[in-house]
Amino acid sequence: MTTRPLIEIVDDDDDVALSLAALLDRYGYDCRHYPDATTFLDTTGPRSACVLMDVNMPGLSGLEALDHHVRAIGAAPVIMMTGHGDVAMAVDALKRGACDFIEKPFDDSDLVARIETARRVAEPEQEQAVLKKKFSLLTKRETEVMLEVVEGAANKMIAYRLGLSPKTVEIHRARVMEKTGAKSLSHLVRMAMKAGIDPDQARPTTSDEEP
Repeated sequence: MTTRPLIEIVDDDDDVALSLAALLDRYGYDCRHYPDATTFLDTTGPRSACVLMDVNMPGLSGLEALDHHVRAIGAAPVIMMTGHGDVAMAVDALKRGACDFIEKPFDDSDLVARIETARRVAEPEQEQAVLKKKFSLLTKRETEVMLEVVEGAANKMIAYRLGLSPKTVEIHRARVMEKTGAKSLSHLVRMAMKAGIDPDQARPTTSDEEP
């Protein structure tokens, strides 16, 4: 059974949220409604395909919530919504990290098109952010071994280059596979490429300075 993409609606107007949910249901989306920005930010677990966030809400505003949301690893793309927008507000939202800005009332097909565009643009960025986080968990030595592995070096060559025993290289290599979740050497290489890791360039920041 195919899982329907989830859209999160952050709006204090229940009627707007219900209308949006009914519309998006017809286009094959599931929806989750949050009555305020604080409730949305406090919710944990996998995020959605896209967030529809109202600008003006009691308490924490949509723009303030956006500031918090975009800092999260793999944050879902956000389309800001408002019934009283202007150019300055739209520019501010985009500078803060929103992928789009739309005024109420919506044209149904236009809204859905904007959601689809936001998803296509955001997916590679989300994946890269998640992969970078995984590689950042490696120690300095594990990173060095990983870079050699990604370049295609065999364990004996890695041991020679790094001044380690082949057994120690095997241990570090196993830890690299475990921490990144790579299922095979080719999978590790693909993950490194998608994360933007280039062995010929500067080494990425690591979690410690293990000798």
